[in-house]
Parts: sequence; structure tokens; C-alpha cells
Amino acid sequence: MKSLYNKYVNFVSNLGDIPLLGLRILLAYAFFGPAMMKWGDMESTIMWFGNPDWGLGLPFPALNAYMAATTEILGVFMLLFGFGTRIISIPLIITMLVAYLTVHSGNGWLAIGSADADPEIAERIGAARGLLKEYGNYEWLTEKGSFVILQNGAEFVVTYIVMLMTLVSFGPGRISVDHLLKKVMDK
Repeated sequence: MKSLYNKYVNFVSNLGDIPLLGLRILLAYAFFGPAMMKWGDMESTIMWFGNPDWGLGLPFPALNAYMAATTEILGVFMLLFGFGTRIISIPLIITMLVAYLTVHSGNGWLAIGSADADPEIAERIGAARGLLKEYGNYEWLTEKGSFVILQNGAEFVVTYIVMLMTLVSFGPGRISVDHLLKKVMDK
């Protein structure tokens, strides 16, 4: 029984590069949308970063907006190819910590509000559904999924931080430019 277990452990240990590749691809995809939104309308991004009334109220909004957007777009490509993975993961973690502190921490845990857990969310979803049924094309609007309330909680941000910490700890795996460079440098 012990030898069968050891064979199993050896087999699954050899598959360790696949989850690391999966983490990199998922994170690259997750950062692509926000990076493109920032770069697509940098002026609005800077205003959102700086405005204390309806935005984040950050100091040096232009600097912070460009740093976040640059970190995210570099992160997309570096994570995708596994190039400088441990290095780019650190500024991405910092970006996520800033996002957590400035945007998500006050909104609870859930990214999507649960009507089962919060009566206020249930009331708002009910009111919105009523309006959509009366004034909109509700069937068309919901044919691809349910109408939900974005709670914008910490769930995704914390998940991304844990994923990035995994890449800092374990590296990108053998399916990466980093691994190829290490092989060349070790010769």
C-alpha cells in the first residue's frame, strides 16, 4: 500500500507545473480587463484615483494611475509567458493591497452580493427585477445569467493575492521563460 501511495505522489508531483501555468493564465486574464480599462481612458482613471468625493481620493493620482496600469499590463504579459514571474508578482500584490484598502475592504467579503445572506440586497434585487420586467426586456437581459448586485467585496482581491503569493513562493514552473533562462544560466 505504501509503495502504491509513493507512486501516486511521484506521479502527481510531476504534474505540479500545470497548476502553476493555470494560475499564471488565470491571473493574466484577471489583470487584462482592468489594465485595458485604465489605459483605454487614462484621463478618467486619473480623475477616479484622485477625486475624494466619488473616487479613491489618492495622492498623486496621475502617478498612481500610471503605476497601477503599467504594473497590470506588464503583469499580463510577464505572467502569461512566465518571465520574471516572482519579480512582477510583488508589485501586483502591492497593487492588490492598495485595491483592497481603497476599494474593497469596506464592502465585506463577497464580490457578488448574496440575497440569501443580506435582506437589503434581496430587497434591491427584487426592486431592480421589477423595474426591468416592467420597463426592459427582462428575458433578453437575463438569458445568459441571473441579475445580481455587485457587492465589490474583498473576495477576488484576496484570492488574487494568495495566487500571486503562490507564484512568488513556487515560481512559474517548468512551462515558462524563467525555467528556460535558468537552464541556460546553469550551464
